[in-house]
Amino acid sequence: MDGRKIIHIDMDCFYAAVEVKYQPRLKGLPLAVGGNVGGRGVLTTASYEARKFGVRSAMTSAQAVRLCPDLILIPPDFSKYKVESQKVRKILERYSDRIEPLSLDEAYLDVTDSAIEGGMAAKIAGRIRREISNELGLTASAGVAPNKFLAKIASDLNKPDGLAVIRPEQVEVFMKDLPIEKIWGVGKVTAKKLQSLGFKTCGELQAKSLNEMVEIFGSWGAQLYEFSRGIDNRPVVTTRERKSLSVEETYGRNLVSRAEILGKLPEIYEDFAERFARFVVSQNDRVKDSRSEIKIRSMVVKLKFDNFRQKGRERSLRQAHAPSMSEFRELLEQALDGETRPVRLLGIGVKLEARSASDNVSSADRSLQMEFT
Repeated sequence: MDGRKIIHIDMDCFYAAVEVKYQPRLKGLPLAVGGNVGGRGVLTTASYEARKFGVRSAMTSAQAVRLCPDLILIPPDFSKYKVESQKVRKILERYSDRIEPLSLDEAYLDVTDSAIEGGMAAKIAGRIRREISNELGLTASAGVAPNKFLAKIASDLNKPDGLAVIRPEQVEVFMKDLPIEKIWGVGKVTAKKLQSLGFKTCGELQAKSLNEMVEIFGSWGAQLYEFSRGIDNRPVVTTRERKSLSVEETYGRNLVSRAEILGKLPEIYEDFAERFARFVVSQNDRVKDSRSEIKIRSMVVKLKFDNFRQKGRERSLRQAHAPSMSEFRELLEQALDGETRPVRLLGIGVKLEARSASDNVSSADRSLQMEFT
């Protein structure tokens, strides 16, 4: 560890909490933001009262209402969320000028060199949470750790309205029993694969060498090797524009037939659709004008064969919504035409148009990105 002190602030059920702030009559009721009654619209968040019924973000409103018949659906109002987010940002700026927003409701702060509270990051995080509560009537959870990866994990440990600290000397023991699902970037598909290979905790992943991890998981294996040990050298970055969003899966057993390859598309598409929904929610709220809205430039599929040859297919698009699974299937079938070799990796994603140069947009974690070249 290099002595850094990183805080991750994560607002609790932010959009739902803002709606309750503006409409106090909703307090204590199961509510969700997004979607539409009886439709396939996707939820952006759900209150803790709704989560008790299994309602969660990225779920269709129709499915959510089946789980919770009394669910109150509220259309998103990003103008309100942005106002409240800016108020939170003002509070964060009292403590650091190195702030990396991930979305309207979460951000990293580097307080390594801060003299506030004697430089004690846990006390700084506590002050931030109290000021958010006292001044805004909202709650936030915070994680304090030597790096971004661990700080984000810590902020989720005592939710809602909690604080957790992972000290440098605690990292080794903490990581041993940490479930692999807690690793940032490990979605349902990857978690299922890791479990099928016998990995349920980070301690079990640590038994593998760097070379073995790369052999099993491809280029992501090196980052997984470090994350499983609590290592993360990424700095807090104040602005960065994201150029693509995608998912890929390296299979322990090569996919031999065309039907087998196409059969893997639904599960990887589910992971992509969920990430895209979260990305749109976290980024469209930062739009300043129509010229800087999120727009997809193209959709892409990627294949890597058993001989490590790579092949991709790209189709131009001009839209804001995610391509459908049938569109990805059509493009994947084109990529498979004329191919007979087994496939060891499948990836799908989108490339994004550049935003207005004047609009500062922070990216999500780099582990969720994959450039197709």
